Amino acid sequence: MSIGVHNIGQGCVTCLDYDEHYILTFPNGYGRQVNALFGIVIFNALSILTVPWIELGGECSINCSKTGYNASIVFHTKPFYGGKKHRITAEIFSPNDKKPFCSIEGEWNGVMYAKYTTGENAVFIDTKKMPTIKKKVRKLEDQDDFESRCLWKDVTYNLK
Repeated sequence: MSIGVHNIGQGCVTCLDYDEHYILTFPNGYGRQVNALFGIVIFNALSILTVPWIELGGECSINCSKTGYNASIVFHTKPFYGGKKHRITAEIFSPNDKKPFCSIEGEWNGVMYAKYTTGENAVFIDTKKMPTIKKKVRKLEDQDDFESRCLWKDVTYNLK
């Protein structure tokens, strides 16, 4: 059993300190809960529900028009049998290069490791050690009509 959300469109992240704008696409999102059959040996097949989890899947990209650097990212969904949840692989490219200078793999909600073409291997990021930073959002009255929080304010109000 699952539900999926297929994200379309793109987002823009601005790094003010560097005057850089990154255009990115988003992975698909899934809410999963798999029924596992416990076996015929135990009084007919009993269905045991596993703990539900959120999963990301699909391909994304990040591009910086100012620097020309870009990344191709794949969020891997858990196979039906075996495998791990939350896996990610990525390749980072220099401007105008066809071969990546860095490959990344790991878990998007855990530790990701980088492998550089120089042969160096290192921890790319450990998301569990990152501090939580509160979002800075403009007041609703200062937002344009089609900014997300303004556009969805009635839905948000009614959900609450």
